[in-house]
Amino acid sequence: MIFSRKRAAGRHARDERAAEMPETAEGAEASPAAPARGPYDVTEAPEGVQRLDLGSLQIPAVPDVEVRVQADPQGVIQQVVLVHGRSALQVGVFAAPRSEGIWDEVREEIRQSLFNDGAAAEEVAGEYGTELHARVRGEDGPTDLRFVGVDGPRWMVRAVYQGEAATTPAAAGPLARCLDGLVVDRGMEAKPVREPLPLRLPREADQLGDQADANAPSTPGGR
Repeated sequence: MIFSRKRAAGRHARDERAAEMPETAEGAEASPAAPARGPYDVTEAPEGVQRLDLGSLQIPAVPDVEVRVQADPQGVIQQVVLVHGRSALQVGVFAAPRSEGIWDEVREEIRQSLFNDGAAAEEVAGEYGTELHARVRGEDGPTDLRFVGVDGPRWMVRAVYQGEAATTPAAAGPLARCLDGLVVDRGMEAKPVREPLPLRLPREADQLGDQADANAPSTPGGR
């Protein structure tokens, strides 16, 4: 995994994928097992996995995947993008109610927003449930996007594939492994529904970035 930074001024879906709970000899249901894959809640995450800790999100270390973040001067992350080859995956995590998931509503709002901007979008069945596929106009021409949502306990992960992984899910490869291995640390504090959960730079990355800034050559007219 490569980490880089840029300075700037409910178990809803996974319940459907999990195997049925075994019954005990007395016919009572056993305790539910941890999901076979993530995104995981921090209470269910497998141990012994190297991850980049960004606060509310922990990203598994996958070879040849670059983690690019845009953060403000206080180290608060505004955007997280994972890059592998000709594909990219933007990830974010949001607060959700305890009782139900919000991906269905969010997906419809994204679809309507794309429609208002003149972009057609279609719903497609994917590994995590219903996805949204769209082609939008960009500075370099049409860009394909694939929106994926995963509802967890009081959180929702939204992932957006770009490049080859947007049109050919099988090409997602290492990026898909990153999504499968994400860990969400929601915290216990109350938050408004859909509010982005806080992300921060790892302490060691922040120190390295500050050192690089201090060692950078000054430019004429600079501070």
